[in-house]
Amino acid sequence: MANSTLTGFVKEALEKGEGRDGIRAALLSAGWRADEVDEALTAFSDVAFPVAVPRPQAYLSAREAFFYLLFFILLGVVAYNLGSLLFALIDYAIVDNIERADYWHRSLDYQIRGAIAGLVVGTPIFLWLARILLKARKANPALQRSRIRKWLIYVSLVIAGSVLVGDAISLVYNFLNGDLTLRFTLKSLIVAAIAGSIFGYFITHAEKDEADGI
Repeated sequence: MANSTLTGFVKEALEKGEGRDGIRAALLSAGWRADEVDEALTAFSDVAFPVAVPRPQAYLSAREAFFYLLFFILLGVVAYNLGSLLFALIDYAIVDNIERADYWHRSLDYQIRGAIAGLVVGTPIFLWLARILLKARKANPALQRSRIRKWLIYVSLVIAGSVLVGDAISLVYNFLNGDLTLRFTLKSLIVAAIAGSIFGYFITHAEKDEADGI
């Protein structure tokens, strides 16, 4: 956030009719850093008005941080358990003769029950939170400027993008190594579908926010 003294000076200078270039040059000459000056200048709109008109600023609310953090954590829970369930079903459908031991089937049973439990608990809460956050943003468009929302969107993009790249590398490696089985290919497609869906959803929101200047 820009220094309050600097912001106050820029506001007063704009209201006296000084040009932005002149204000910037004066502040740089006085020893202010360029990024500080630019931040202070961009805090005010170019709208013609007798007084300086402030631009909408991003904000950070503890309440919003709680809801968004819980939303993104639950997204991870749902995505992980969905993938785990589908992986186990593939292992059941395409049996590896080396892995026919009873302990392996018991392990798959535990995996399926754990994944179903995670989905049964996590999915309704995730959908409920998504509905609450969507309704809140529609009722108050200013919530689009939540800093925590923007940061978590980009963190999710980094994670989903990294998973996609890792999945593609693993697929190509196994192909070159001659170990590309049907079971491995199906699991890779599941990872790509889940991570790709998350990446596509959030990149759309990120691009929309950038287009709207948020």
